[in-house]
Amino acid sequence: MNRLSGAAHLMIVSDLDHTMVDHHDSENLSLLRFNALWESNYRHNSLWDHRVSEETSKFPELTLQSETEQRPHKVSFYIQKDKAQDVMKALSARLEERGLDVKIIYSGGMDLDILPQGAGKGQALAYLLKKLKAGGKLPNNTLACGDSGNDAELFSIPDVHGVMVRNAQEELLQWHAANVKDNPKIIHATERCAAGIIQAIGHFNLGPSASPRDVTDLTNSEMDKFDPSYEVVKFYLFYEGWRRAEVENSELYLANLKAVCCASGFFVHPSGIEQPLCDCVNSLRTCYGDKQGKQFRIWVDQVLPAQIDSHSWLVKFKKWEQSGEEQQCCMTTVVLSSKDVSVAEGLTWMHVHQTLLLDGSVQNNQQTWGPNSQIRKLPKRHISSNLEISTVNGSQNAIWTGFSDIFQHLLLLLVYNAAACILLQLMTDCPAAYLVLQLRPWLK
Repeated sequence: MNRLSGAAHLMIVSDLDHTMVDHHDSENLSLLRFNALWESNYRHNSLWDHRVSEETSKFPELTLQSETEQRPHKVSFYIQKDKAQDVMKALSARLEERGLDVKIIYSGGMDLDILPQGAGKGQALAYLLKKLKAGGKLPNNTLACGDSGNDAELFSIPDVHGVMVRNAQEELLQWHAANVKDNPKIIHATERCAAGIIQAIGHFNLGPSASPRDVTDLTNSEMDKFDPSYEVVKFYLFYEGWRRAEVENSELYLANLKAVCCASGFFVHPSGIEQPLCDCVNSLRTCYGDKQGKQFRIWVDQVLPAQIDSHSWLVKFKKWEQSGEEQQCCMTTVVLSSKDVSVAEGLTWMHVHQTLLLDGSVQNNQQTWGPNSQIRKLPKRHISSNLEISTVNGSQNAIWTGFSDIFQHLLLLLVYNAAACILLQLMTDCPAAYLVLQLRPWLK
């Protein structure tokens, strides 16, 4: 507030995210009219004005970054590393003389940003924590993670733990040595990149810090309650290890998998083919070690479990598979149950349904989505409600044209079946193909 010499004549608070630009006016006349008014009558009195541009133009060492990197209250430049400190010192003095209360941030060995003193990551984090506290939802612990100079402010917020990863930029390490070297809540990790975050979680005892990928035998993991997310992660880590021959080719593993699969459960392939879960487990024998010595990884993200009754969970997530330079992705829905099983035995897999995500796939002639099912990548014109599908041995070929017929059946059921209201509720939570799976006995 001390930056204001008096009361402002006008303060405009705008939240016109999608309506600032009139998309029905090809000339954007309304925006141009406002621009002319603002520039002619208000810009020169704004807190962030032409004085920044005037002073920075006097430093030939500064190269303005592209328009995409500029913001209404942030100006970004490139600068050579050996000239950064001298320019920052001189520029700061110039801007102060012009009455501008700004901060200059150097990061990445080449980037120089100029912002108002009240802006930045540190102030944003402080504001967020204040709001959470006011709402009674302040986190028990907060961990700030950084790797470059523009992250330094994050480590100046009280009661916040901080970690600088091992491969952090030099300017951040210099700031750490000069300002918070003796702060026990701020560490410089010995691990690189994301591994540095894991190290900090363990160092400060903020929560679980053992990644399932670091556990050699997931079958012996001890848990005190059912955890659907962990079950999903554990299975796909095993599947990756099986394909890479990093786990033993043991019938015991397959027997354990069968034990956690519902006898009547089905896997629904993106093409529409259904296969009993137990058959999927049996087919794992044919793909053991087929990716040994190759670049092959499987991971899941955006895992969102939702408990749908006292002993069942619906888990949705994206399942990614990388082979060489190619990646493929499908949206996966899994139903897990804790009925008649103990925590030690693990949740029972009831159904698995996968949907191909076109924007998550890349050019690939043959994509593997399950232990015993492959789908041939089709030209885009063929990817519609009519999907050509094939199995591994080529013995089955069909054209699945049942989408419209299936929905006609669903409509009849909704009209004539007393359980229609329950099915309608399920439709809002489950993919249509999953509903079809549940209705299979009625559709025959």
